[in-house]
Amino acid sequence: MHVPDGFGVVTPYIFADGAEAYARFLEAAFGAHEIGRSTDAHGRIANCQLLFSTTTIMISEASEQFPATRAAYYLYVADADAAMAKAEQAGAQKIMDVADMPYGDRQGGVRDPAGNIWWVSQRTTAEPYF
Repeated sequence: MHVPDGFGVVTPYIFADGAEAYARFLEAAFGAHEIGRSTDAHGRIANCQLLFSTTTIMISEASEQFPATRAAYYLYVADADAAMAKAEQAGAQKIMDVADMPYGDRQGGVRDPAGNIWWVSQRTTAEPYF
């Protein structure tokens, strides 16, 4: 089995209303970098790949056949406090203040403009979760 570099065996695929604006939000809020794109006959995003450090996600313009999706994502960052501030400045709504968690992460939460939840987490220990 071959999995392209930057992709996981399971790769998140988000359908968003206003996929172009959503891609720009992901870049501004979380430092994602667009690495590929295809568009439909109307110029809307059919598939856009965004790289978050070592992990790629895909987004597409929502449609009647493929309505907007809502999910939760766990995003590891180097500095949870700074990443949360950046996400809020880009338009995310804070849903949980950054705090130290008993499982070794410093974590906060935001809801993005598309309705997805992002748990923004900084690992504070090299110990495994369990």
